Amino acid sequence: MNTKISQVVVVIGAGSIGQAIARRVSAGKHVLLADLRIEAADAAATVFADAGFEISTASVDVSSRASVKALAQKAAALGQVTGLIHAAGVSPSQAPIEAILKVDLFGTAVVLEEFGAVIGDGGAGVVIASQSGHRLPALTPEEDRALATTPADDLLALPMLAPGAVKDTLHAYQLSKRGNALRVMAEAVAWAKRGARLNTISPGIVMTPLARDELTGPRGEGYRNMLARSPAGRAATPDEIGLLGAYLMGPDGAFITGSDFLIDGGVTASYFFGELAPA
Repeated sequence: MNTKISQVVVVIGAGSIGQAIARRVSAGKHVLLADLRIEAADAAATVFADAGFEISTASVDVSSRASVKALAQKAAALGQVTGLIHAAGVSPSQAPIEAILKVDLFGTAVVLEEFGAVIGDGGAGVVIASQSGHRLPALTPEEDRALATTPADDLLALPMLAPGAVKDTLHAYQLSKRGNALRVMAEAVAWAKRGARLNTISPGIVMTPLARDELTGPRGEGYRNMLARSPAGRAATPDEIGLLGAYLMGPDGAFITGSDFLIDGGVTASYFFGELAPA
């Protein structure tokens, strides 16, 4: 009996946002849930399996090309890869500058390169970036192009990312998330050659276990103030991000590729033109 799966959706980062998107786009497909912590992938897999999804799990370290390549090969062996949800990353409160750049910036570039080689015709991908990328001051055209098109293995050697050039962990995070949106723009051109689409979602604060840690951590007061003084006045739910992700990956989003979607309850608008504007 032929047990090969016809369509495969890969979720990298088995947290709340990745799961919310996957639930909406994976009916009748095989879901490959991957996370740095295999126990996190296995826990999510139990929830999906109980809901009737066909599931596999894997451990992946996005800061390692060999690990990402192995995941892409595993996905391709399961069937035609038609979906990629890349939601793995670390926050400014979780890691030092070097780790943020290695995971959030380099790791995303590697994921897009490796899965760009296996994504199937008619496939679609979404990368979860952040509102933080929208609050970074404008870069030069040369810096934009460098973040967008420098081969992943050379990315961290860029002068703009050298020790001393990146001021702190928040700056590293903002550069990484701006880089994600720029990289997706460039990679969407390459993915189109395989008949696939690729977009970025830049959420504001979404109520996940990570967000709860942030809201009670060293940056918590600032984040709580950000929410209180934003137009929406609250954080998002994972399902609100899931709805947008499903739209971008589904047939209604067929004309959308290479784009970034800010979904932050108006925080960025308030930062530039409202109560959150810096003095």
